This record gives sequence, structure tokens and C-alpha cells, in this order.
Amino acid sequence: MRKRATAAVLCVLISITAFAMERQPNADYRTRREALAQKSNGGVVLLFAPMEAEGPNAIYGFRQEDNFYYLTGLSDPDAALLIAPAAGGRPYTEILFLAQQNATQEKWTGPKLSANTPDAKQRTGFDRVAPLDTLRDELVHVLPSPRATVLTDKGKDSPGAAPLEWLSRANAFPNYTSFGDVAPLLAELRLKKDAGEIALLRKATDASVASHFAAWKAIKPGGTEREIAALMQYEFGKRGCERPAYAPIVGSGFYSTVLHYSADSATMKDGDVVVMDVAGEYSMYASDITRTVPVNGKFTARQREIYDIVLGAQQAAIAAFKPGVSTLRAGPDSLYQVAMDYINSRGKDKHGNPLGQYFIHGLSHYVGLNVHDVGNASPLQPGAVFTIEPGIYIPEESLGVRIEDIFWVDPQGKLVNLSGALPSGADEVERLMEQAKVTSK
Repeated sequence: MRKRATAAVLCVLISITAFAMERQPNADYRTRREALAQKSNGGVVLLFAPMEAEGPNAIYGFRQEDNFYYLTGLSDPDAALLIAPAAGGRPYTEILFLAQQNATQEKWTGPKLSANTPDAKQRTGFDRVAPLDTLRDELVHVLPSPRATVLTDKGKDSPGAAPLEWLSRANAFPNYTSFGDVAPLLAELRLKKDAGEIALLRKATDASVASHFAAWKAIKPGGTEREIAALMQYEFGKRGCERPAYAPIVGSGFYSTVLHYSADSATMKDGDVVVMDVAGEYSMYASDITRTVPVNGKFTARQREIYDIVLGAQQAAIAAFKPGVSTLRAGPDSLYQVAMDYINSRGKDKHGNPLGQYFIHGLSHYVGLNVHDVGNASPLQPGAVFTIEPGIYIPEESLGVRIEDIFWVDPQGKLVNLSGALPSGADEVERLMEQAKVTSK
């Protein structure tokens, strides 16, 4: 009885560790694997999870590789995935390879899902879960002849670089094997988010919106950027986000004009604005939100002028949206050009020049498993999730303004602002900051 109880406790611990994040149903991941097999033109897909970090890198924790997670929902390291489409009498085949349980390693890093976990197949949704050290033999068995194509991540720094080299030395690939890059096929699939992905993106975004509201209440002259960055991470972390989606950017005064400023080390001064480009990652899915607010709660006339131009550019791009438009910098359906034209037709710098020269980055990028997700050159279609983020940065005036929201194109082609609960109008920003001051007294 004692042994059975111990085994039951161990299984529960392994289950909690392996799928600690919110996870979509197994059927969703299976659907993606089957869709990839259909796109592979008969090629066998072979992907690897990263190895568990050791040494100094271990302090940052393990994060699964995006494509591997997209296809498996597995958040553990030291794994491989083999997908072979039906061909030449061979049925569709998919195998998840997991390392054997390592009791010594688990004393340091906690229980892991392994090839000898009793219910590994049921919990992962794979018909076959095999030990990682059988990969070579399974690969030899499944590769077709007289020619075979293996589709994998071909990047030299990819998790598969070392395993593929070892498999080559072990003669796992016949001489007639060619290799292709699986990344473009996966990028096509990942462009269109399913309902489960949208639900996770909403949770990442809702938690991030809450963190911005908390920051507005705490911002004041004499406070530090780092206080605000820490507060925001705490707020989205307590709502389930496992990590920041990117290094938090909290820049005031001159640093509001530095796009990827991440030192967050300055003291916020009366009369300055502060740009907060901060969001969390929930169950591997990122959000991306930016707001600009006055440190003392009131915009100066010049700050409000620039702020309203940036907001107007975002609203113009939103109004111009329709399925199939582009976010590239050129073209007849370019949302970027809509925003740039708006900025150039309003306001001037101190020298009388148009303000477009101070809009120095792109208007949009896709968001998903990565904050700068795959597919930046693709026309916007139903299922896409992307940002609209115009900005003006004038170092000479120590004045930078960026307003960024995250949008989803729903199945009917309608644009949905996922971060719309966070106000962006200057009047409402000032009103909420004033309310926060009154409440805190």
C-alpha cells in the first residue's frame, strides 16, 4: 500500500510539472501535426526540444522552443518529435520521444514527464511515446526509399543542430536523404490562430492591461522606472503569466525616445512623460502593449499635441483595415503608409519640418508564441494577431510617444482590439491618473 501511495504521489507531481501552464486539448496539437504532414509533400518532420539549461543559464529557467510547443504542447526539455505522412503503404505516423526518468537530475530540477511515465500517451495525446535513445532506430525504419526528405529546423543554433549531427554520424540517414527547412511550413500554420490560442492571448493581454492600470496609480515625480517595471511584472505574474513577453521598457524623459531602452534605471521627473512598453507571457503566448503617460498626471500642451497625433495615426490605421491589407512600409494597401501620411500631415518639429522623420520603426508585427511572431511579410487575414503601434520620438525635446495595442482579425474579418480595455485617449489617461492620486491619499 505504501509503495502504491508513493507511486500515486509521484504521478501527480509529474503531471503538475509537465503541464503546469494552461494547455489546449490534445486534439488541437494533433490537428496541427496532421496539417503539417499534409504540407510536407511526403517529407518526414523531425524536431527537437532544447536541452535543459545547465550552469549560469539555468537561473533563467527553461522555455520550450516555439514550434515544438505548437505541435506538442509539451513544456519539458530533452524530447524529439517525428511525423511521417502516409506514403507507399505506410500509415500516418507520429512519435513523441522522451528521455528516460533521471532521478538524480530530478532532485535538482523536479519531476519530468518521461518515456516510462505510465500515462504519458494519454496525457500527451500521442499514440506512441518512445524512449529518446530509440530515435535512430525508429528513424531508419520510417524513412522511405529510394529517396527521403527530412524536414527540420536547419538553423545552426537550433535545438536540433547537435542531435542531427549525432544522428548523421550514427548513419541514421541513408545516402539518398535530403534535408529541408520546416520553418516556412510551420510559419504558414502559425499565422492563423485557433480559438484556443486566442483564449490564451486574451489572458496574457488581460493580465498585461491590469499591470498598466497598476503602473498608472504608482507613477509620480521622484519615483524610479525600475519600481514601475517591477510592479508591472508582479501584477501580470500574479494573474498567471510565467514571465515577461520581452524585456520591460519603462523610459521617461529623454529615454522615452529610446526604442528598446531596458535599463529602466532613471528617476522620473515632474514635467516628463514615461513610455511603458510592458506585457506578460501566459502559457507561452505573448502580449504586447505600450502606453505613454505624463509623470505628474497632466500633459503639457506640446506633449498632448504629439500624443494626439500618434493616437490619430493609430486610429487612421484601424479605420483603414480590411482583410488582405499589409503592414509593410510600401504598397497600395499599406497600413504603415496610412499612419505615416497622418503623422506627416499634422504638426511640425522645432525647425518647421514634418514629424514623419521621427516615426522610425514599423507599424506592426505578428504576435503569438513569440512577441515578434512569424509571418511579418504576410497580408492580414482572419486568424491573424498583430500590433498597431505608431510612435514619434524627438530626442531634441526629450519627448517620445508610443501607443500600441494588440489586435485579432476574427473569422468574419472584423478587427478586434484585445487590449482595448486600457484607455488611450489623453483626457481619460489624465482622469484615471487623477483618480489614482485621490484614492491613494
